Amino acid sequence: MDHQPTRDNLYNAFISILTAFLLLSGLLACSSQKDTFTNRLYHNTTARFNAYYYAKEKIKELENKLAQEYQEDFSQVLPVFYPIDSSIIEANEELLVEAREMASKAVDWHKISKWVDPSYLLIGRVDYYQAKFDEAQNTFKYLNVNSAQDEVRHESLIRLLKSFIDLRQFEDANFVVDYLSKEPSISRENKKLLYTTLAYYYEARGETDMIVPSLFKALEFTDDKAEASRINFILGQMYQLAGLDAFAYEYYQKSLSGSPTYERTFFAQLYSQQVAELEKSKDLKRVGDYYDNLYADNKNVEFRDVILFEKGRFEKKQGNLDEAIRLYSKAAKQPGENDRQKGYIYEELSEVFLREKEDFLKTKYYLDSALAKFKETDRNYASLASRKVVFDQYAENYELLTRNDSLLRLSQLSAAEQEAYVDTYLAQEEERLIREAEEASEKKTTGIFDNLLAFGGSGGGSTSSFYWDNPAAIQRGSLEFSRTWGNRPLSDNWRSSNRGFQDNTDETSPSTAVEAEDLTETSSEASFATQLPDKSSLLSQIPNEPETRQKMLEETENAYFNLGKLLYFDLKRPETAIANLEKLIDEFPETPKKPEAYYTLYLASRDLNRNPERYAQLLNTEFPNSQFTKSVNNPEEVSGSQANFESAQNYKKAYAHYGEGEYAAARGIIRETLNRYPLSKHTDRLLLLDILVAGKLESVDQYKERLEGFLQNAQDEKLLEFAGNLLQAVSEGDASDVPEEQTAQMGAEDGSGEEAETAPSTPGDLSPYSENPSQTHIFILPMGEELAENVGNLTAELENFHTANFTNERLRTGTIALNRETKILIISPFPNAEKSLEYLDTFLNSFNNDSLPEEIKNSSFVISIENFQQLNKRKDLEEYRTFYEQAY
Repeated sequence: MDHQPTRDNLYNAFISILTAFLLLSGLLACSSQKDTFTNRLYHNTTARFNAYYYAKEKIKELENKLAQEYQEDFSQVLPVFYPIDSSIIEANEELLVEAREMASKAVDWHKISKWVDPSYLLIGRVDYYQAKFDEAQNTFKYLNVNSAQDEVRHESLIRLLKSFIDLRQFEDANFVVDYLSKEPSISRENKKLLYTTLAYYYEARGETDMIVPSLFKALEFTDDKAEASRINFILGQMYQLAGLDAFAYEYYQKSLSGSPTYERTFFAQLYSQQVAELEKSKDLKRVGDYYDNLYADNKNVEFRDVILFEKGRFEKKQGNLDEAIRLYSKAAKQPGENDRQKGYIYEELSEVFLREKEDFLKTKYYLDSALAKFKETDRNYASLASRKVVFDQYAENYELLTRNDSLLRLSQLSAAEQEAYVDTYLAQEEERLIREAEEASEKKTTGIFDNLLAFGGSGGGSTSSFYWDNPAAIQRGSLEFSRTWGNRPLSDNWRSSNRGFQDNTDETSPSTAVEAEDLTETSSEASFATQLPDKSSLLSQIPNEPETRQKMLEETENAYFNLGKLLYFDLKRPETAIANLEKLIDEFPETPKKPEAYYTLYLASRDLNRNPERYAQLLNTEFPNSQFTKSVNNPEEVSGSQANFESAQNYKKAYAHYGEGEYAAARGIIRETLNRYPLSKHTDRLLLLDILVAGKLESVDQYKERLEGFLQNAQDEKLLEFAGNLLQAVSEGDASDVPEEQTAQMGAEDGSGEEAETAPSTPGDLSPYSENPSQTHIFILPMGEELAENVGNLTAELENFHTANFTNERLRTGTIALNRETKILIISPFPNAEKSLEYLDTFLNSFNNDSLPEEIKNSSFVISIENFQQLNKRKDLEEYRTFYEQAY
């Protein structure tokens, strides 16, 4: 059969002839750079189809990898450009090396071709991806000035614009935008790149209203259907965020064209239904059926967590909170590779248990789970980590209190009663475990082929009689093994005679199990073989020795006190705070924490308008000389930053008098300061200096008594250690003299004009803080009460400041109480110390606010997440500042 020549055949024949001609002419062209037609034809063709082509393909391959390996976060508006992941760049460095080599050959070997400037442009792009921004920008600027090819000039300017945006050089970016706006005849391809880059510019600056028009213009010039699909999805997200559901639906539907990934297709369909019907539907059954059908579709197996999560959000909007929690918990247990999605689920659960249920224990554990799923570089990691610190402290004290309370009650029983209690507990636990296994067995459906498969088709019985398919049988076997052999770890040769009977006892208290089934991600089948704790190990936890009971009582006392303060100052729950503090006073009437407990009860009762005068009267009657009593009696005195500053200055003066032996003058300044500023951040330091003065003016017994009182009430660990050393020294001596080497440590800080040191550490003391510059950091601005009350205005100003200078970082602002007189404003997250210090420098030099005094502004600092947890626990800003000045 004869074949007619096709256009492709003719084209291939032409290329073959042209190639032969070029090879022949190339013998002369290679030895000459004359600007002849033959030379130009050879160099243009060779440069374009060899060096330039392969260089461009290598860059395109890298960009495809960046897109493919980026995990889109569909719960947030997608970024205009795929973010550049340095790890992917490093892993594909060879592509950039090859691209540079080929582009350089196009420049060096084909100097008279018209592909020299485009090859220079490729070299600039290679520099850009290798983070050589100066070299890249210089190349782009050079081409703008020297290239005769408008298309190359325009693309160079657009890529220069993108690098300026990356580096937040917005003034330079504005100049480029203005320049390009006056350029005629920009090609279609460059217009698409220009408008997409303009959308990125507005995204970086937080000007969301301008992103949509820029993306619209980019769509006009986009021929790539896949790219158009992604842009349409972003437009749908932005319209949904703005509440324009009809427009959102339209663009979600448009995003389904262009062969989007299955993941984007799924979210486009899901969000389309949300904005079209689900959110407004009164037919709740139809809505539920929609989500159920999505869940049942095998194509959506990897998105089942998303489906359950979205259904839970819908139920929450309808007021069905318990059903929402059930769906969230089920979503968290679904298998899936998208950790960030799981993080959002746990974050939502933490919010529900905090805001709706006021269950701070579960809030803490859900925050733990959320943080485990997010990366430190994710936008909400730092804010979650900073919030978690308070809940960690709550959980620590609450669980200690619960455990000790139960065990102390058991310790009041006789030995026989204790054994009987533990036997009953173990029997109930065994019954519960078997019952749960039986319930799981009943839930398991029996298919038509199950009986055959159970015995390999022999028809030997039902699946429920087959041991390995019977959870209840497995559980009974596990418990029988536990009774016979003890709780042994799984290992080879477990029958070896040299193993002890209780090698792996369970340390769980019978009364401290936290009901947190919904906090686990393991399947119910995994718990069938749970082993019971060993009876002897449970009995050993009961504090039958007086010393152990006393230690537990002290822990319980501190836990009630700590919970009361946390609930009032940090969690803003005055009613629950009152309950804990009143229980502290009822159960421990001689507690040295009583003055501060009364003071906190006074504040909480005042907030609730519940007779705060009662606690003011108790303070005046029982503790007339307490600093807390003075604070209640002088509510109008200066407090906050001014009180801190004044008390620091007076401390220096008093110490100077003390050092000169002018003890009466020192005492006068100390007591005047304590009367005027009873609860400043330097109160404990002033009290300790007053005790040192007492060591010179009063009896040894009075001196020792005051030191003992100080040790019972102070909280600063360094001051406590210092006072302990003083007490030991005077207890071992035979006079009231205080060792000079000890008192020298109470000296004030010289020359700073700020605050005195808390107490210098002895040589060899280790700081509780550690240097970790690569860890996520946060910015801290300490504030007094008065400034914190007006923080709303400050927060708004900071948001404007971030929009202008740090938009792409997606910074978050929040405020928490560090202690009773100091609040801290937190700005987060920063991926490392360097970025946080850059922010600090910009803040100090560029941020201005009338309500923010200069000395407060200059007191700001940065801190890693790990160190912040220490700071929030120790409550000592000056201790951290000492470390900060050395480390940063």
